[in-house]
Amino acid sequence: MTGEPRIGDVFGELLRDALAVATGVGPRPLAGGRLPRPVIEIIERDDGLINGAPAAHYLDGPQDWQPHDHRAVDRVRGATLDVGVGGGRIALLLQERGVPVTGLDTSAGALQVCRRRGVRDLVHATVDEHAASGRRYDTFLLLGNNLGLIEGRERAPAFLAALAALARPGARLIAHGTDPYGTRDPVHTTYHEHNRRRGRLGGQLRLRLRYRELGTPWFDYLVCSPEELAELVHGSPWKLVDVDNHDAPYYLATLQLTG
Repeated sequence: MTGEPRIGDVFGELLRDALAVATGVGPRPLAGGRLPRPVIEIIERDDGLINGAPAAHYLDGPQDWQPHDHRAVDRVRGATLDVGVGGGRIALLLQERGVPVTGLDTSAGALQVCRRRGVRDLVHATVDEHAASGRRYDTFLLLGNNLGLIEGRERAPAFLAALAALARPGARLIAHGTDPYGTRDPVHTTYHEHNRRRGRLGGQLRLRLRYRELGTPWFDYLVCSPEELAELVHGSPWKLVDVDNHDAPYYLATLQLTG
């Protein structure tokens, strides 16, 4: 025993258990006796900060969504790729509306949960891998703070190019982000400064996820301001055309394909 987690499909395992707790169907993690314990996603940052968040929200129906989620789905037009489909909450609503939607995720377990919940079109791949498929989309969704998948300056050009390779003329990308710089908490402001000193964006997080005995490898996940996003998009096939910050510090960024 090393004290380190076993590398595995953290997201898939916690979604499977969250669905079992929500539905009462399937094995459920128990906190002793017969009561199911809440499913908590543990997020560990490379400076030692540890946060926990209930996983049930990945399965929320529209009645429990944040206002920006509703505004995002109302902007969808045409064939849609839901990048980081998670538990399928967005894809299920789009299906009900008759929108042709594909859910993309790197977690095999998450896709199994989506399938059980009724999402019909699912792809197990990264954006880069899916770019070679020949499929094309009119709208791309990066919701649930999935703007973070841009990772940082190094990854952004390839990520945005892969989405452009999947895009039809006039396509748009709708992404949910969080501006990290409104906080005065020294735990976060010190981390921002440490990042800048090593040439990274302030909100460029180095994380791993934990659930029970499982962990992910360490990965980058970007929390950035709209101004930083505009910098990252500059020179790419996309143009930042709108920032909806009605729910600040959360915002919806709309990018338009320029080519």
